Amino acid sequence: MRPQFKADAVALYESRPEVTIRSVAADLGINPETSRNWVRAAGVSRPRGRRTQEPSQPPTPLEAENAALRKKVRELEEEREILRKAAKCFAGETRW
Repeated sequence: MRPQFKADAVALYESRPEVTIRSVAADLGINPETSRNWVRAAGVSRPRGRRTQEPSQPPTPLEAENAALRKKVRELEEEREILRKAAKCFAGETRW
């Protein structure tokens, strides 16, 4: 794998505190152990236990839906960018 793809995979894991290494690996089509090794090599660590603080007042259903949709759009944009870079990388390697 190209160094940029590895760095992007680690950045994707690092930018989303709610995801696991296994889920990032599945999204990118790579082995979870490979992804885990990349994360360890990059020195990325997460605190154990609760990752986010509870808001003082629960959001309204519309606010919650908007937040979920914004989050999903960000995730899809990041994944698309990583896959676009990977496709360019693999296209350059497979010359006939």
